[in-house]
Amino acid sequence: MRTIAEINQKITEKKAVVWTIEELKTRVKEIGIEEAYKAVDVICTGTFEPMESSGAIINLGHTDPPIKIRQCWLDGVPAYAGFGAVDLYLGATAIVDDKANENETRQGGENIERGGGHVIEDLIAGKSVSLKAIGQVTDCYPRASFETSITQKTVNQFYLYNPRNLYQNFIVGVNSSDRPLYTYLGPLQPTLGNAVYSNPGAIAPLFNDPDLELIGIGSRIFLGGGVGYIAWEGTQHFPLQKRLSNRTPIGPAATLALIGDAKTMSSQWVKGCYFNHYGPSLMLGVGIPFPVLTPKVIERCAVEDQAVVAPVVDFSIPRRVRPTFGLVSYAQLKTGRMTIEGKSVRVAPLASIALSRKVAETLKTWLEKGEFTLTEPVSPLPKDRAFMAQDLWGSQMTLD
Repeated sequence: MRTIAEINQKITEKKAVVWTIEELKTRVKEIGIEEAYKAVDVICTGTFEPMESSGAIINLGHTDPPIKIRQCWLDGVPAYAGFGAVDLYLGATAIVDDKANENETRQGGENIERGGGHVIEDLIAGKSVSLKAIGQVTDCYPRASFETSITQKTVNQFYLYNPRNLYQNFIVGVNSSDRPLYTYLGPLQPTLGNAVYSNPGAIAPLFNDPDLELIGIGSRIFLGGGVGYIAWEGTQHFPLQKRLSNRTPIGPAATLALIGDAKTMSSQWVKGCYFNHYGPSLMLGVGIPFPVLTPKVIERCAVEDQAVVAPVVDFSIPRRVRPTFGLVSYAQLKTGRMTIEGKSVRVAPLASIALSRKVAETLKTWLEKGEFTLTEPVSPLPKDRAFMAQDLWGSQMTLD
């Protein structure tokens, strides 16, 4: 068994052998698990896909006279100000507040297709962003309002803190109704007109460490083109999801909370996006390096698209638990077609397979150059979290 310290020594000496996850899968077919284990030190995974539960912490610094911000807008997008006086949290899915920011609407009052994710991208790109703040007047903070423009260079802290990223598997969305539906997977056409999936399949990070044995709190990762860390379990973390014999889950399972300095990131890997008639989000590049400590690491990482599946969920039923059309393999999804109840349905991914591959390749380059080393987790991620729904406990439930 190898250790992370031994692998890091090889990285700093620029002697480490690093493969992307696709290279590993190919080489295992050629030389087998044992020979692959002898050959490689680190395996790089990556993904580039929408991650709604993301956002940025910003500290503005104090004005003169000081202000205790209680309402704030960045380019017309509201930021949460319920912290200290000039601490803000800008959520990726926050939308332009038309009433408070009339100049942030198009002619005729149409909403700009813009949200927190776009503002985060602009700040990372070094662009200027307008700020409007309303304060709570106190003896400590006598200022009532403040307007200015900020960039990443004019604020103290600017870092991503994402409560839920990197779903370990997700769903395939379809629509059996007679009208279009606009969802977080994008538009779903009526009468099973299309299907959309989010996860990039067997190249995705957490499919290759299904039992979370290689990562934990404190693991260093690629986040948005910079260095980030696993901060905690993600919200809706559900490692108890049903699994196949290869330990991969059959639906949404583990998630991660991630953190990283946005001032070191690149707008190439942090992109605001907008889903028609649904709202804004954030496309994010995340890469995880796996230390090859034992042959079991190779065995897990050798999983192929035909051996991982996702549930096909019908969004036409507006309930928490929706009916499904069974499970489908990612190998089938990536053909661009699947069959549902005898009908051939076209399929498209939300994740960019090409950019997911590029994340892994970029991380590989960092490791080979000795610019990135691995970290020992300070604590494992929990493996026993159940998933609780929110019902009207103690009250009679009614349907609108």
